Amino acid sequence: MIEFQHVFKAYGRSKNILADINFNVDPGEFVFISGPSGAGKSTLLKLIGGLEPPSRGAVFVNRQRVDKLPARERPYLRRAVGIILQDTHLLFDRNATQNVMLPLAIMGLDTRAAAARARAALDKVGLAGKEDLNPVEMSGGEQQRLAIARAIVNRPTILIADEPTANLDQESARRIMDVFRDFNQVGVTTLIASHDRPLMARYANRTLHIDAGRFSDSSGVTP
Repeated sequence: MIEFQHVFKAYGRSKNILADINFNVDPGEFVFISGPSGAGKSTLLKLIGGLEPPSRGAVFVNRQRVDKLPARERPYLRRAVGIILQDTHLLFDRNATQNVMLPLAIMGLDTRAAAARARAALDKVGLAGKEDLNPVEMSGGEQQRLAIARAIVNRPTILIADEPTANLDQESARRIMDVFRDFNQVGVTTLIASHDRPLMARYANRTLHIDAGRFSDSSGVTP
């Protein structure tokens, strides 16, 4: 499903943020990526999503080498991988339904069918009844759930999220994590970057830990 082979990543002449990273993630796994701020968690997720190339090494997703994909094939990767970044990139000139419909519009899906799928995705993340709200009218937790709805409306096989519970209270964080767990339980491979140890203790089955160039892979939460 996901494989890193001797992956290095640096920006310009700076030292490597990621150095000789090797791991595999099997279909259906629920994996946390932990480590302090600046350790490379966000970078690792961007490599999986094809948003950035590695400096050296190979990244495979669904048996395809991501950094070698021709431009015409990259949209198919994006459909298979739902991505939720720290900046949700919501469009504040559109309502919730229109935000979620955007990936489907890019695919060329019929407007009526896209609207129906968007409403179903909003219902799945607990935003039924808020379809017509603008994101600015929503709480931080609701905006996060809106970003999740947009990420899953394409029905991806892989879902990756970068600090999706940052700056949320514990109750909102648990609700969002329950959404990820629900998707994972129906077979969606899920990777979440986080430094929230109490949350990981509750949900983690496996943790990839990055810190100052050191990498470890363990069951549950790293010590």
